[in-house]
Amino acid sequence: MSTTAPAQSANSREMRRVAAATVIGTTIEWYDFFLYASAAGLVFGKLFFEPAGSQAATIISFATVGVSFLFRPLGAFLAGHYGDRIGRKAMLVVTLILMGVSTTLIGVLPTYETAGLLAPVLLMLLRILQGLSTGGEWGGAVLMAVEHAPTNARGRMGAFPQIGVPLGMLLASGVLALMTGVISPGEAFLEWGWRIPFLLSVVLVVVGIVVRRTVEESPVFNQIAERKEQSTMPVVQLFKKHGLLVLLAALTFAGNNAAGYMTTGGFIQNYATTPVAEGGFVGMERTPVLLAVAGASVVWLICTFAAGTISDRIGRKNTYIIGWIAFLAVLFLLFPMVNTGNVWLLFLGLALFSIGNGFTYGQQAAYFAELFPASIRYSGVSITYAIGAILGGAFAPMISAALVAATGSSMSVAYYIGGVMIVAFGATLLLRDRSGIALGHENEEEQQRGHFVWEKRD
Repeated sequence: MSTTAPAQSANSREMRRVAAATVIGTTIEWYDFFLYASAAGLVFGKLFFEPAGSQAATIISFATVGVSFLFRPLGAFLAGHYGDRIGRKAMLVVTLILMGVSTTLIGVLPTYETAGLLAPVLLMLLRILQGLSTGGEWGGAVLMAVEHAPTNARGRMGAFPQIGVPLGMLLASGVLALMTGVISPGEAFLEWGWRIPFLLSVVLVVVGIVVRRTVEESPVFNQIAERKEQSTMPVVQLFKKHGLLVLLAALTFAGNNAAGYMTTGGFIQNYATTPVAEGGFVGMERTPVLLAVAGASVVWLICTFAAGTISDRIGRKNTYIIGWIAFLAVLFLLFPMVNTGNVWLLFLGLALFSIGNGFTYGQQAAYFAELFPASIRYSGVSITYAIGAILGGAFAPMISAALVAATGSSMSVAYYIGGVMIVAFGATLLLRDRSGIALGHENEEEQQRGHFVWEKRD
């Protein structure tokens, strides 16, 4: 019997634990985040911002979705600093607790009718806490996955925290559909049914914390800690040496995020369900729309995992190019299909859209991890992700709602999203594929250079 067999078996068990911990924790984190976004499109305008008027209330409600993105960089700065100083694992538990507590508290908030202006103020504060949590959680999850992975499987392992995003969307849409269609249909959903999905978060968080505490710290961070070579000010070092890299990488994510937030940010849900009598264009029932979004999330999940796996074979950059082409090919078909009011065409449009969504997202964990040096990697991936989210998805639902209100046409939204995608496509072409680069701290000198296509290779 080979002497390496026990070590290989132990390593395989740890890899499975890491995969489970990252996907479960990220699913819970994004269930909470997307639950708010969906509720913003379905009920928050009426419950918290109704005095502003129906159309204005919708725009303000979507603005609260975007405000949380402005606090993602702060969460990324804090989690990145401490993640590079004290470890990835500790920050994963902290961010999950913060998200769970803030989401659960939303479920017990008073509405404007009972508390006046205090209600939207409290809602905004809790959404800000969600933004802080999300800004720090993603970087820790992807580094735990990628830094544990063999070189030839980084894309596949990095796809596990990525599929937590569509899983979170699937779970949020599924629970909301159950509430609107079975448990609390009609006015009951507005009165109390919307609260139940938020209160369920407390159960999910307990499960996530238990799972995440079983995982060992990242081997790359352990190496840095053993040598006592943690960066004292990782954020300062990041912008001093890699400011342009952060910007271009953030732009690659901005395209995916702006497009993805058409569904995850609640815009499609609101656009498809607003009654014609209230200024809407389609007027579908809530439950079928939520089920269509949930079904499309399955396609998104499959394509996300496929993209991560394929990127191990053809490279991260080539996988991105496939995704941008897939996105642009269907972008101008989406809204005509939604406008039919047919739930199957709605699902088909969203499913086709989800192919590009997956193929510009599944490889991102490995792609970002391979861009930044080990000593500042948590700060690098977290802050880049947070900036990309602001540039792309933060106010995409609000901008889209304003464009429809101003032009009377959903095609204005397609042109807006298409413009952001083209910028992201260009940024992708300017960055060099670094698939397979050594991630260990001993290779930091190599990790510091060779990011751009115009740089000479050694």
